[in-house]
Amino acid sequence: MLTTNNVMKLKTFVDLEKLSHKNSFKDDVFSLLGESLKEWIDHLLRQFQVLENPKIFSSSISPRAEISGRVYIEEGCIIEPFSYIKGPCFIGKGTEVRQGAYIRGNCYIGENCVVGHTTEVKDSVFFDGAKAGHFAYVGNSILGRDVNLGAGTKLANLKLNQKIISYKDPLTDEILSSGLKKFGSIIGDYSQTGCNSVLSPGSLLLPNSFILPCTHFRGTLKGQTL
Repeated sequence: MLTTNNVMKLKTFVDLEKLSHKNSFKDDVFSLLGESLKEWIDHLLRQFQVLENPKIFSSSISPRAEISGRVYIEEGCIIEPFSYIKGPCFIGKGTEVRQGAYIRGNCYIGENCVVGHTTEVKDSVFFDGAKAGHFAYVGNSILGRDVNLGAGTKLANLKLNQKIISYKDPLTDEILSSGLKKFGSIIGDYSQTGCNSVLSPGSLLLPNSFILPCTHFRGTLKGQTL
């Protein structure tokens, strides 16, 4: 039987001191996954007095974009036509949500990020500068600062047998249970994936890791190229 680990340090993947809203994050990956993420986004939106309807500051919003529910959009954002943003969702300054993107709720998108053309995001965190520019799927995942997902990257979040997802601890190499049925990938600062790569549930990439194009990866990659 796998051991369940309730703590995995967020600072292993992300430089917390350089984040927007850095004082509101716990140094725990699992505080930003599942119900814990939903609760944190709810708390953040309440701080900005977003109770029912969208709250949007000086941004370029296409009249053909759809924004519904508890959505907070800071200034300088670009929301292109036919994108759909469903709350609860926080979008930071200078972020682009491009044509046809679908943000499905329980998402934190930091400053100067890109949610690109026909990219789908759910229950996930993009820290500042993270980009999923083209045809990506990001489910129940955390992207560190300045992460770049190549076109067609898929971060799968559910096993075919729908069982609890395990992962390889980045410090001890022990195989542990996440306790979650939906758990995508944690991708550290400055990491990149090549076009059409697929990361299976429970994949961990430490900072400055690189996945080559058309690669299927599952496991923990520690600042290497695969």
